[in-house]
Amino acid sequence: MLLRDLIAGSVVFLVALPLCLGIALASNAPLISGLLAGIIGGVVVGLLSGSHTSVTGPAAGLTAIVASQIAELGSFEAFLVALVIGGLLQIGLGLAKAGFIAAFFPSSVIKGLLAAIGLILVLKQLPYVLGHIRDSGQPSIDPAATTDSALRANPHEHPLVALGDLWSGSYHSGAMVIGLASVVILVMWDRTAWLKRSLLPAPLVVVVFGILGAIGLGLPSDGGEFSSELLVQVPVAGNLGEFWGLLRFPEWSFLWLPAVYLSGLTIALVASLETLLNLEAVDNIDPRQRVSPPNQELIAQGAGNLVAGLLGGLPVTSVIVRSSVNLNAGGETRLSAIFHGLLLFGFVVYLPVYLNLIPLSCLAAILMVTGFKLASPRLLIQLYKQGRFVFLPFAITVVAIVLTDLLIGILIGLGMSLMFILASNYRRPIHRIVEQHLGGQVQHIELANQVSFLNRAALEKALRETPRGAHILLDARQSDYIDPDVLSLIQEFRHKTAPALGIQLSLRGFKDHYQLQDDIRYVDYTTRELQHRLTPSQVLRLLVEGNQRFRSGQPLPRDLRRQVGATAQGQYPMAVILSCMDARTPVELLFDMGLGDLLNIRLAGNAMLGPRTLASVEFGCAVAGAKLVVVLGHTGSTVLRAAVAAACNAPNVLPEAYGEHFPHIVQQLSGAIDPDTIATFASLTEREQQQRVDQVARSHALRTVEQILLQSATVRSLLERGQIGLVAAMYDIQHGQI
Repeated sequence: MLLRDLIAGSVVFLVALPLCLGIALASNAPLISGLLAGIIGGVVVGLLSGSHTSVTGPAAGLTAIVASQIAELGSFEAFLVALVIGGLLQIGLGLAKAGFIAAFFPSSVIKGLLAAIGLILVLKQLPYVLGHIRDSGQPSIDPAATTDSALRANPHEHPLVALGDLWSGSYHSGAMVIGLASVVILVMWDRTAWLKRSLLPAPLVVVVFGILGAIGLGLPSDGGEFSSELLVQVPVAGNLGEFWGLLRFPEWSFLWLPAVYLSGLTIALVASLETLLNLEAVDNIDPRQRVSPPNQELIAQGAGNLVAGLLGGLPVTSVIVRSSVNLNAGGETRLSAIFHGLLLFGFVVYLPVYLNLIPLSCLAAILMVTGFKLASPRLLIQLYKQGRFVFLPFAITVVAIVLTDLLIGILIGLGMSLMFILASNYRRPIHRIVEQHLGGQVQHIELANQVSFLNRAALEKALRETPRGAHILLDARQSDYIDPDVLSLIQEFRHKTAPALGIQLSLRGFKDHYQLQDDIRYVDYTTRELQHRLTPSQVLRLLVEGNQRFRSGQPLPRDLRRQVGATAQGQYPMAVILSCMDARTPVELLFDMGLGDLLNIRLAGNAMLGPRTLASVEFGCAVAGAKLVVVLGHTGSTVLRAAVAAACNAPNVLPEAYGEHFPHIVQQLSGAIDPDTIATFASLTEREQQQRVDQVARSHALRTVEQILLQSATVRSLLERGQIGLVAAMYDIQHGQI
């Protein structure tokens, strides 16, 4: 494990070195500050972090903030004060256990933030890649500026202004060749599978290529084709003491400047959000699926930014690029992150002269390709396909950040997302279903788990849109909390609005302390009046619709406890169902009916059609008032299979083994079994036998209908007068369809 971590740390170091320089370049900060951030992120955060695989360092996502804050505050030393404040705020967030905050930022705004940063990186680094030099003879941005005056002379330009400057000034052909070639190398490396899988990082290859190209074109000699202003300019220290003298420290007199605190708050919020999002992403790609503690990570990141502010570094966050490289290289513990920081420290202290051979154009190429990945057209198309409620907040966030600044852009994006959420909440905050109960249509309104004051307008709209004379069921069984404003609306609608509009309002599932008791005012079971009004064809249609609800998994909600009490004094069934005892599912479920709606006669195979069975059918129709008789057979009947096998004299079938009265079932079924089945049943396969049994079940259901008409004058008379209907049906046990 130790060896794997050391190897992974070395690979991460090779990736981090050019990125640290490039991010400092894009941030308009001293290049050594980017290297310091990498050292602090590796050593300080690595020691305090609870993550096994996350690697911390300066992040491309913070370049726009750092550049704008340095320009607004007027000096790098003032920015370091803001960074110290941001680190302290992050520690406070961790101690307050605020690691959950990332879950409350809409993904569209977060993606818009990253895309805007990527777009800014592309626009700001394009002049470097093209080797652009302004008329003054200086490159577009002077990354080597280390004095207050230099920083003030180079204020943070709007990216569109920097793009417009491309039409003026001149271009250095050598820098352009190196920059464009570096872009090609990075793109091809990413698209070549075996190169992408290799441990050799593409940024390192680009840096080596840039150094060799610069040397080949006569650098670093002053008389060469290149100007030394187009190369990295890191101060060179002869020893550790001189290195300490190169560090920049915060100027505490800026503590009285209000803008410093706003800058610190911005750094804390954005760095914390980016860290938490990256941390979750790293945990997802960890082969061992370990979970990193977010609150501990906030404390570790805050400590890292505190130290970075005190020593002159850039802000740090958990970085997905370094972390994924760490995992791909075999890193298993925090040791790899710490080792990469130590390697950076050794390189900066003892080998800084080699850094000054790196052309700025190849570093800019690394950043520009990184920015293009953040703002890729593929992401744009993907979000556009998800609909305007996702795409518009994303697009507005991108435009707002590019045209203003990062903090204002995020606030605008969050505001737009909130507006879309409110608009969506107003239109669809509740689940409304139109149900066809026995007593008529019911508008079933299901309240959400949390019903806040934001839902009040939508609920009032849904209630008032209900037609006059309709029934409403307000269902709160899934609600854990209902805002007092919403409860007040329901009370007012119940006592004033509903009576005035002739609306019947039923309530269900409200907690006792809401002072709204269950009150069902619509009819969801058969009453005397309903039974009297129904015709046989209407009952048949109700049974068909009920079976459709059963198969779709959307049965009507029923208060069975209330139905028990309501039917205790008498029941008024719609239909008599003559079914088989092994049909597996109660007919009330098959037809989605309530208690007392059906009279069920269950026999083995529907076969024992004797006087007692006929008496039950006759009583159900003539006395109980049922309007329909259904003879219900079903597929896969074990009773019929045994009876058919016995009737066909199948081998090893002994009828007496099923009971002394089982031969009566076999005898009654004999009329439904055709001669061909009797002759060939024993030679059929098991599947073919079951198909023959299902055919017998269908024939037997039809034959039973004929026998009822033949043997019962009562049923025959009711049928002739149109008072009842008589049908045969088959229930498919595989699909639930009748």
